[in-house]
Amino acid sequence: MQIDAHQHFWQYSPTAYDWIDNTMKPLQQDYLPEQLAPLLEQNNFSGSVAVQALQTEAETEFLLNLAAEHDFIKGVVGWTDLQAANVETKLAKLAQNPKLKGLRHVVQAEPDDQFLLRPEFLRGISLLQKFNLTYDILIYPKHLPVATEFVAKFPNQPFVLDHIAKPFIKDQILLPWAQHIRELAQHPHVYCKLSGMVTEADWHNWQPSDFKPYLDVVTEAFGPERLIHGSDWPVCTLAGTYTEVMNLVREYLNQFSKTDQEKILGGNAIRFYNLAV
Repeated sequence: MQIDAHQHFWQYSPTAYDWIDNTMKPLQQDYLPEQLAPLLEQNNFSGSVAVQALQTEAETEFLLNLAAEHDFIKGVVGWTDLQAANVETKLAKLAQNPKLKGLRHVVQAEPDDQFLLRPEFLRGISLLQKFNLTYDILIYPKHLPVATEFVAKFPNQPFVLDHIAKPFIKDQILLPWAQHIRELAQHPHVYCKLSGMVTEADWHNWQPSDFKPYLDVVTEAFGPERLIHGSDWPVCTLAGTYTEVMNLVREYLNQFSKTDQEKILGGNAIRFYNLAV
């Protein structure tokens, strides 16, 4: 069973989605389950995990409502204010919905490069395990050393690194990203999503070979047990079709055994997010 473990939905508004600037005009429209469902079917994916794109609790409710209406949405990674004084109450309420599998914060957009280590944020993270919730780490390469310090504080909390930490694929810069990835991967409770890579490359002129050095690093560092495949749809459409983006990873994985391919393309996501399939 293949799972697209990272995609987004939105009803576009320029105010709410101010990060979608004029270089991303194709994203300035609604993207909803009716558009994703046929793409999943055409590419032999049985379901998906919808991930927050706005930092509001209304966003989490929106995604959970969509998941209730569309069975192919197997799980939701939402948002709540993990720094709030009443965060435990918030988490208890959210965790009542079985489709909520984890939370995410857009740490890459925070002006404080040490955001992950803020005491209030750490307190919120410390409560996730109690409610069987995962956490998606969304960062840039510069944040990787902080992320390694962060995950070390919670050895029993499941974490997944989104988009292989967005390395500089367009410029083919590997270091120090590769070294920091290997350090993060030494923590066995951290997984890595093979997602969001095409938009870090030259949108209009990338080749599959551009990604090989980066995929080599993460596959060696995390191994087939801790890699998860995701599209980052619809953001990925800035640089390719859904099929092109998904085949990029699937073709790279041809070097792996069938068993390992099945883990990376679905099994690991099902296990990590505890998806009901």
